[in-house]
Amino acid sequence: MIQHEKAGYGISETVSTKKKKVQLPNNLICFSHLRWDFVFQRPQHLLTRFSRHFNIHFIEEPVFDAEVPYYSFCQRSTNLTIVVPHLVPGMNDDEIVKEQATLLDKFLMGEDLTDFAFWYYTPMALTFSHHYVPALTIYDCMDELAAFKFAPTQLQLLEKELLKRANIVFTGGQSLYNAKRDKHHTIYPFPSSIDKAHFGKARGNITPPADQVNIPQPRLGFYGVIDERFDLELIEEVARQRPEWQIVLIGPVVKIDPASLPRFDNIHYLGGKCYEELPNYLASWDIALVPFQLNESTRFISPTKTPEYLSAGIPVISTPIQDVVFPYGEEGLVKIVKNPQEFITAAETILNKYFDKEEWLERVDDFLADNSWDSTVENMVDRIRDCFFRKEIY
Repeated sequence: MIQHEKAGYGISETVSTKKKKVQLPNNLICFSHLRWDFVFQRPQHLLTRFSRHFNIHFIEEPVFDAEVPYYSFCQRSTNLTIVVPHLVPGMNDDEIVKEQATLLDKFLMGEDLTDFAFWYYTPMALTFSHHYVPALTIYDCMDELAAFKFAPTQLQLLEKELLKRANIVFTGGQSLYNAKRDKHHTIYPFPSSIDKAHFGKARGNITPPADQVNIPQPRLGFYGVIDERFDLELIEEVARQRPEWQIVLIGPVVKIDPASLPRFDNIHYLGGKCYEELPNYLASWDIALVPFQLNESTRFISPTKTPEYLSAGIPVISTPIQDVVFPYGEEGLVKIVKNPQEFITAAETILNKYFDKEEWLERVDDFLADNSWDSTVENMVDRIRDCFFRKEIY
């Protein structure tokens, strides 16, 4: 185990001199609990860019639609392939693990594991991959999955095992890093980044989407997954008290009963949209929302949408999610509210133009100047190289 303090004894200098001599593995297998085509978020942003450095196979969780288990492959770019395990319906948990291990064994048969890195988003993947020792193991801990609704009971134990195996760990935000920092010797926070060029389109002239064009102003919008983290009571109360405000909600409804969603004439559920479409919707929103409850499942989240909204030039109101309060609330870039009345007061300040939007936008742009997924990935690659070189040295 390489401790950070050893850098003072010449290790960092040795590493830097050998950076160009040591070759990273060419192949990366990512084990994900999220489907590639579900919502375009952190894994997609990172791995599309990591495909410049690795040949990537992104293995999703299984679907149960096969007579005989098999992998299907869909190549998304030159170095990025989506892999879906197809299993037989009716399998029990042990059979599911066994068949996934068999499919992985077939996939890796004859391969040189010294030329592979494993990248985990879910510790559950250890149940069928634990017998492999790749050249490098990376854990990108984007959420505290054990706190999510319907989380498997063994997830916490498997995460402890993954933290033992991982050579390097990334976290999806500062608060998650603070919670995990003592659990691994090589761990770094990498909060949500942005694609400025993409979301900056919302500041220009964009053709309004057909399903939003007839919704009156003002529009208060949200995009993302509508699940147990979403504050339905807040949305319902705001819609009730301000019927002239139009609330636009974009995204799939997951893990909650659709019948529980508040139904008012001024709440518009537009369903899921592809990533390319999001600036078109943002462009005509007056306010963008981060309306999450405060509970165990949101304690460590770092919503990617926060800097995306800001990059689009849209004022943002958020509940006091820790990684939104620090730094965005503290910097005065996002209005933080604790209840419907504070929300309404904040929204009225924005809608009635009781703040200097031009000055606010200058501060937003200055704050986000060095924030991008491209720079995040390059910094991650540097960390991986350092970690791999130290591993090779020892």
